[in-house]
Amino acid sequence: MHDIRNFCIIAHIDHGKSTLADRLLEFTKTVSGKKRNQLLDDMDLERERGITIKSHAVQMEYKYKNKVYILNLIDTPGHVDFSYEVSRSIEACEGALLVVDCTKSIQAQTISNLSLALKNHLVIIPILNKIDLLDFTPENVMKEIMELVGCKIDDIISVSAKNGIGINNVLNQIITRIPPPTGDPKAPLQAIIFDSLYNPFRGIEALFRIKNGYIRKGQKLQFMSTGKVYCAYEIGTLKLQRVSKNQINTGDVGYVVSGIKNTSEVKVGDTITDAHKPAEKAIQKFKEFKPMVFASIYPVNSDQYEELRSSIEKLQLNDAAFSFSSESSPALGFGFHCGFLGFLHMEIVKDRLEREYNISVILTIPNVSYRIYKNNNQEIFINNPSDFPEIEKLKKIEEPYVLVSIITNDNYIGNVMSLCIEKRGIMIGDHNYMTSKRIKIMFEMPLSEIIFDFYDKLKTISNGYASFDYNFIGYRNSDLKKITVLINYEKIEPLSLLVHKTKALFLAKKICHELSLLIPKHQFSIPIQVSVSGRIIARETIKALRKNVTDKCYGGDISRKRKLLEKQKKGKKKMRQIGKVEIPPSAFITFLKIKN
Repeated sequence: MHDIRNFCIIAHIDHGKSTLADRLLEFTKTVSGKKRNQLLDDMDLERERGITIKSHAVQMEYKYKNKVYILNLIDTPGHVDFSYEVSRSIEACEGALLVVDCTKSIQAQTISNLSLALKNHLVIIPILNKIDLLDFTPENVMKEIMELVGCKIDDIISVSAKNGIGINNVLNQIITRIPPPTGDPKAPLQAIIFDSLYNPFRGIEALFRIKNGYIRKGQKLQFMSTGKVYCAYEIGTLKLQRVSKNQINTGDVGYVVSGIKNTSEVKVGDTITDAHKPAEKAIQKFKEFKPMVFASIYPVNSDQYEELRSSIEKLQLNDAAFSFSSESSPALGFGFHCGFLGFLHMEIVKDRLEREYNISVILTIPNVSYRIYKNNNQEIFINNPSDFPEIEKLKKIEEPYVLVSIITNDNYIGNVMSLCIEKRGIMIGDHNYMTSKRIKIMFEMPLSEIIFDFYDKLKTISNGYASFDYNFIGYRNSDLKKITVLINYEKIEPLSLLVHKTKALFLAKKICHELSLLIPKHQFSIPIQVSVSGRIIARETIKALRKNVTDKCYGGDISRKRKLLEKQKKGKKKMRQIGKVEIPPSAFITFLKIKN
């Protein structure tokens, strides 16, 4: 136990966290042979987007002063939408490497993740990365780090993860500055599950960190939240390839295979103990993160519903912040109403379903959770606009607000403030100059205004120099209107959404126009109507496909042509009454972009 060091890496996107992890694996000779970049990012999505989506654990061995130490790195994502992954990694560690790009300095999300680490009393080792680049001023960045962490300038390690400069110093500092884990090897077994994944051949693999006691191969284990007992058929450590062991001791990190097939029987945050000599109480569970963004997922092919259910259950096992429940829609059939931490999280889940499980899905318009008070003072939460009650029955509506922290250069402060005000933001406090050029500003904003395109617009107006982070602060009164789409006089609930009254008219007209272009022509005319709070305020009509019935009338009385046209008109009217409008899946997918 005294030779073990458990640590994570905290960094903003593109500050070199994955590259530093690659060098640590290389310098500890954990990886050999031909190497690729982003070794711990095993998803194609992670390598394509250049971000870490899932936390990854890997064990390294490093010799320091003629003694071999075990280093357990639990990698963390950097985007605000994956803060739940970060919190779980932090709670399984005793130390953290704070990586800062010397050309970009400290970003908002770095501060957010660092505060999580400090709350958990982790030892922070600040690292200044990319020192091989010419366009940087280390003095200003170091000053920011010293003020943020409360360290001395000698505590900051300067490295170039790309070129391997200073990596040995980082490894030495991990051993000397991060304390070993604490625990009682003789106490009853207590191990907390910090992650899990599904293997089609071996069942569910639970990743754990042992607080007290030890685990042996073949031992009978009890999962304390369910009370069920399983046999540890295989245990081992988490190197780039699984390494089977006969015993894992206090303070170490590993995996266990128990032949579990049912995904509901393994929960992140659960405590594993010995079935014969169980611990008196479970380890304190991880803080639960409530979903902030909600959307529905339907299979493009309705025959794949059960396959989609199985895939979502397996994905949830590997992503504990993702939640779902069954629902049905007259237009789209059977599907699932899902909760996400943010818009990026939602996009990643959709892409993973399509790539990893080969299921084409339709994603409805994302919404946030609203709190509604009825006239009888009954309080309910609405995650789906289709459940929104009639306006006459409502006393008041509240929407979630978040505290947004933005760090940017002073050249872009005007553009950033204009964007925040446009998104109904309220400025809190004065400008906080972190350096002579970098400013931190804070706004209180509705969550619904930032989940779509706020991040992209912020990066555009600041030429990529601004960063932001947000935290939920509560619900506040809001004047919201429900937009309902009617196609051929039939309500299409998956296209419903809640918007602020100031944007309702503009959005209704835009939705009506865009849908008239997205839906193909039919044999009958299709009216498209958009209502706001029950009142129709916009309409477009898709004209019918018509055959020229008078084509063969070369002469004669005009009444003959009129008779043919009237007959066609009656047929079209009857067809519209009994006909069904086919809405292509591409229309729902394209519709997502309209709200932006």
